[in-house]
Amino acid sequence: MRTLLRSPELRTTLVVVVLAVAGVFALWPRSDAQPAGAATPWSVDGAGTMAAPAGPEIDTLRAAADLRPCPTPQPGGPPPAGPLAGIVVPCLGGPNEVDLAAALAGQPALLNVWASWCGPCRAEIPALDAYANRADAVPVIGIDVRDDARAALSLLDELGARYPSVVDTDGELWAALQVPLAIPTSYVLRADGSLRRVGPVVLRTPDEVAQVVRSNLAAP
Repeated sequence: MRTLLRSPELRTTLVVVVLAVAGVFALWPRSDAQPAGAATPWSVDGAGTMAAPAGPEIDTLRAAADLRPCPTPQPGGPPPAGPLAGIVVPCLGGPNEVDLAAALAGQPALLNVWASWCGPCRAEIPALDAYANRADAVPVIGIDVRDDARAALSLLDELGARYPSVVDTDGELWAALQVPLAIPTSYVLRADGSLRRVGPVVLRTPDEVAQVVRSNLAAP
């Protein structure tokens, strides 16, 4: 056994395995991601349904972040389809709730799962925002997971990202999307409601984002 441990090849393999595990853990959504003692501003009303936050602090952060409005269903649009149908979540940038399947029915979009505590997400968000500002871009929607709305709004304000985000308050979107144990992870939503997962991978330029969208929309 001691002879094996002295092997340079074995030691190198063990180091690679440890680093790989550490890398995955760094992207893993953790239950202790919020600061100690911080209460999430997302609340549940008396009927057990999700309610958007309110109050001067949230209003100030929303005004500073100045996110674009979350999408809303178009009159006479096609019915919602796919794994997201029927899931209603709060909008991060405003007091309304969003049924993404209904709001995006019949059109392609890029959904990005992120959190303020996720370092790689911070690196990716500017590329997503630059892509979202292109004339030929599909709608980009962030899905903020296991997070605090104050931290999420502050990060988007800091990075100058304006595309809309929703908050996966009850983990329903996480389950429906079957998110792997690492983020950021993106999904290309096709017009028929089907989804194609991208990653987990960090998209670092708007051109990378555009290529991912094109290739996944063109795939059979």
